[in-house]
Amino acid sequence: MHDYKRPPTLYRYSLRSELELSLKEGAFMLTSANNFLTLSFSRSWDKSLFDVHTADSCLVIHNTEEFGERLHRAVQRTLPNWAGIDGAVEYGVRAALGAAFTKSSAEADEQEWLFAWRAMSPKMSMNPVTVRIGNTESFAELRGRDYYAA
Repeated sequence: MHDYKRPPTLYRYSLRSELELSLKEGAFMLTSANNFLTLSFSRSWDKSLFDVHTADSCLVIHNTEEFGERLHRAVQRTLPNWAGIDGAVEYGVRAALGAAFTKSSAEADEQEWLFAWRAMSPKMSMNPVTVRIGNTESFAELRGRDYYAA
């Protein structure tokens, strides 16, 4: 049995310019992967992930339930004929949630949590889409690589 409860905190490693838009406007770009539009986060604060993602900043989501619900609602408004799900990526084995949630053992350090949407009809565009969920500053913050919590 798998636990699909969202982790208490999610981390998105990227460039500060992109993450500032995510923080202030709630702007997130969904990109195409495995016939899904996806948005990826990590379940861990790990300085090595700055290098993996060529990032200079990290968006830290402290209220993952509110975030996830707002994100799913925004995508539903933008892409009404798409079905969404989110869950942990599984490494080295086929994930119960399917190919979009399956990665190689070599990528396990990323500890990925994935939001994914699939078109309900086969001819839908898989072009990247930006959704806006509104300002996230009440439950999110930007951190640099050198952040240290005492």
